[in-house]
Amino acid sequence: MAISIFLSYPKPCFKKQQLFVDKIYCYLCERGFEPRTLGVTDYDMDAPLTAIRRLMLESNGVLTIAFRRCYIENGTARLRTDVDKQTETPLKNIWLTTPWAHIEPAMAFQLGLPVLILREKDVLADGLLEKGIVGLYMPEFDLETSFDDYLQSHEWKGIIGKWEGYVRSVVDHKGRPPELF
Repeated sequence: MAISIFLSYPKPCFKKQQLFVDKIYCYLCERGFEPRTLGVTDYDMDAPLTAIRRLMLESNGVLTIAFRRCYIENGTARLRTDVDKQTETPLKNIWLTTPWAHIEPAMAFQLGLPVLILREKDVLADGLLEKGIVGLYMPEFDLETSFDDYLQSHEWKGIIGKWEGYVRSVVDHKGRPPELF
């Protein structure tokens, strides 16, 4: 039986993003996982946060893909700040992703699920997208390079192998009776 995992990603807005999702989906299936995504494989009539929580409780890990969604050609973070030692920060040629790429991994972390976040190149590394925030190294992928090369890279194999081990450990622990001491 396949191991249920929550695959979180915004609706792709570029063909290469959809191809990347398809490659990741196939990779996970080949490794014995059942990727589940709200609105794609699973549907729910409840409020989104309720539906996400329900799906996560049925899952053993979360893999989030933070795709490019909103482009900032020229902008400023902390515009006109007047707080001590904080300065305005220019934002130039930066992409933002969906807020769900922060919300869903945070929910998973609170449930104790293994979380792996993949961040597309040039997406702002802020909030949960900062390296090390959820524990595992956060790889950055570039859709202008070969997907197959990336999925064969030492970086990918190392990080996905570690995450898979954590997910399989969750499955193992869920099957054990509670310990009294």
